[in-house]
Amino acid sequence: MSLSEQYRIRTEPHYQPQGNEVALFEMAYGARLPVMVKGPTGCGKSRFVEYMAWKLQRPLITVACNEDMTASDLVGRYLLEAGGTRWLDGPLTTAARIGAICYLDEIVEARQDTTVVIHPLTDHRRVLPLDKKGELVAAHPDFALVISYNPGYQSLMKDLKPSTKQRFTAFDFDYPEEALEARIVAEETGLALDACERLVRIAHAARRLKGHGLAEGISTRLLVHAAQLIRQGASARDACRMALVRPITDDADIRDTLDHAIDAQFA
Repeated sequence: MSLSEQYRIRTEPHYQPQGNEVALFEMAYGARLPVMVKGPTGCGKSRFVEYMAWKLQRPLITVACNEDMTASDLVGRYLLEAGGTRWLDGPLTTAARIGAICYLDEIVEARQDTTVVIHPLTDHRRVLPLDKKGELVAAHPDFALVISYNPGYQSLMKDLKPSTKQRFTAFDFDYPEEALEARIVAEETGLALDACERLVRIAHAARRLKGHGLAEGISTRLLVHAAQLIRQGASARDACRMALVRPITDDADIRDTLDHAIDAQFA
């Protein structure tokens, strides 16, 4: 199996559009413009990128960025073997060679001196210099670059440089409106729509506490987790406490507030 086929998404990911983001992404890809997706944790950014890779029939290479990631982790490095050294392409280089969509998830978690390596791929040059190898990789015509991050976690130490931001087109993602979010959870899990609507109302109660004791509200991802627990036979109250409340806070007062919201919905 070729590298391209290894990274291809064969099953359609479930994704419910909130607006015209699908058509706009297709236009950006048609012009080979790099795309930045911004939004809170668990709102569907990664699912959207997976869906677009499937819809465009392009392989997808995803990199979960972290503070220890180096430029070599992205572009590649020499490996020492018994017979000498061997070059191993990193995920960004592989994507550029085979014409994949390279998705750098939570890009702000990476060091700023690492992210600058993407710059030559995001303008008219569409090249990737491999300084250690002395090679200039011309990106495949189908290559595209997508990055994402959560603006709610931004700080002076964790933000993209303006010189990086201005190389991208951008989407602002948020949690879906209430009725749509309930339908998404129902379709993802098979739980009855009425129960999903109650889960969403609990999530909205938590999201109103963001900035008032909560760093982040209950995400759509966590709602899916709660619905899956209920489908497995857990009581709605136990599922909500386990999947919606305990993961997001250790504050006793906020836990009590959210537990009361759960009791109000699933009395």
